[in-house]
Amino acid sequence: MSKTMGRLHVLAAAILWSSSAIFAKADFFSDWPQEWRGLIFAFWRALFAAMILLPGARGARFRPLLLPMVLCFAGMNVTFLTAMVQSTAANAIWLQNLAPFWVLLTTLFLFREPLDRKDALPLVFAILGVVLILALELGRGEGGSQVGVLCGILSGIFYAGVLVTLRQLRDENAVWLTALNHLAAAVLLIPVVARLGILPNSRQLLWLAAFGGVQMAAPYILLSRGLRVVSSQEAVAIALTEPILSPLWAFLFWGERPAWWTLCGAGLILTGLFSRYVVWECWMARPAELASRASPQPVGPSSSSPEKALR
Repeated sequence: MSKTMGRLHVLAAAILWSSSAIFAKADFFSDWPQEWRGLIFAFWRALFAAMILLPGARGARFRPLLLPMVLCFAGMNVTFLTAMVQSTAANAIWLQNLAPFWVLLTTLFLFREPLDRKDALPLVFAILGVVLILALELGRGEGGSQVGVLCGILSGIFYAGVLVTLRQLRDENAVWLTALNHLAAAVLLIPVVARLGILPNSRQLLWLAAFGGVQMAAPYILLSRGLRVVSSQEAVAIALTEPILSPLWAFLFWGERPAWWTLCGAGLILTGLFSRYVVWECWMARPAELASRASPQPVGPSSSSPEKALR
């Protein structure tokens, strides 16, 4: 795979992930109770995604860290979709994307690690963005939106827990971990969904199958392939397409308009993420690239071999 194709795979994954607003905002689920709709979505999406991913899982083995990983993933799944249902798509996706900053704050206050200068300014932008959204959303007095915003914050915290555990499990098979997360999330939600007794009709079931397959399973497959030739830093930068597109789909498909303070807060969070994972990484990579060009290159057949070009 060429690097261009790898980037296109990552971009396609981000676009498919952004379609969560198309599925979760569908108006033909309006007969489901709003306070439980996100949880029911979480069950069916995880179930169908697990069914697609499990056949490709390899290297399954037990590790103690799998338990907190699946619990955090299940929590992220429920709180994100609840935020999507009860608030705007913009609130849900941007509050969840605070996860890298929650990881940073954890290392600062829990592990007492010093703040790196590359993280200082992005952290300030993220804090300003979330404070703006929270202050104006919670001050509106609309119960549903307030619950949605708080669930958005929780989804970012759970997402941070997923990131931390996945970092410790990076030597495990990625497809196996992803399939396990979805399967465990579905299993954990079975008792609640069974107690609610709400079953989808045939049209809703097809929509939920696409929700799990198109919006969740397919992007993980595309991402795993793209990461073979694309660096993780570049993948993070490309993945910023997701939170930008998600509110756009909600507007184009269902006419949902985010509040001005959500757009301003999202802009601040995006500035923080972009400056940290795009501007800073490119700036740091520049000296290394110049040093690589300045260093003497070996001559002979090995320097231009196809094997070397693939590395």
